[in-house]
Amino acid sequence: MKTIGFVDFYIDEWHANNYPAWIEETCKKTGADFKIAYAWAESDRPPEGGLSTAEWCDKFGVKKCDTVEELCEKSDYILVLAPSDPEKHLAYAEKVLRYGKRTYIDKTFAPDYATAKKIFDLAEKYNAPFFSSSALRYADELNGLTAQSVMTTGGGRSLEEYIIHQAEMVVKVLGTGAFGVRVDRRGGQRYCHVEYPDGRAAVMVYADGLPFTVYAEKEGGETAYLPVVSDYFKNLIADILHFYATGEKSFSGEETLEVMKVREAAVRGEKETGRRIDVAK
Repeated sequence: MKTIGFVDFYIDEWHANNYPAWIEETCKKTGADFKIAYAWAESDRPPEGGLSTAEWCDKFGVKKCDTVEELCEKSDYILVLAPSDPEKHLAYAEKVLRYGKRTYIDKTFAPDYATAKKIFDLAEKYNAPFFSSSALRYADELNGLTAQSVMTTGGGRSLEEYIIHQAEMVVKVLGTGAFGVRVDRRGGQRYCHVEYPDGRAAVMVYADGLPFTVYAEKEGGETAYLPVVSDYFKNLIADILHFYATGEKSFSGEETLEVMKVREAAVRGEKETGRRIDVAK
């Protein structure tokens, strides 16, 4: 059996609580042999209260590690969580990637493009294979979808935390090369206009409670409206395990960096509505 170690800011959170069952389910379907065996968390409990690290480990049958180093030494593969605390990822990556083991880093990959680039530089320094993605990249509705322009919708607690999902969808469909993002505000709604130099265009519509949808228009005028209803999280888990088993990535790191650029410009644009924010170079 191949062992996976969870690295988290606090372990009693939605992703850590759901990934073990999905990993087990995926293994049963594919015949793979992976198990969450180790966990380490920087903070012993969530800020709002919940299970301690030891309590979580008892619940899931996982061994609690006292240090990140212990976890990295014992685990075959590493999964860095802290999905709501991307500012933690660089420090975790500095400790984890030096072991050169296949690693997945959860969304949101980094708080900004500069930090994201530092993590990629660390991976190159240590020859450590890794990838990161929002689960929305794995929506079945996006498979094979190409377009000249796209509109996405989605919600969540805040644009800063949840616009990553729409940025991931936009980059998967339109690719890289965006040069600017302008955010318009209408009450609780945010309209994030993503601009490209070659006629491609995207609008990411954010409001708390909006479902994830995609509306795509091809160059010839053909359109498609696609509510996202597929099991994208389980698809993500399947791709993580495929990466652990083979080292093969299903998309390039350039796309991840593009997602981070678009997200950062949208977050800045929310604070400076109506002004185009240049995408980082």
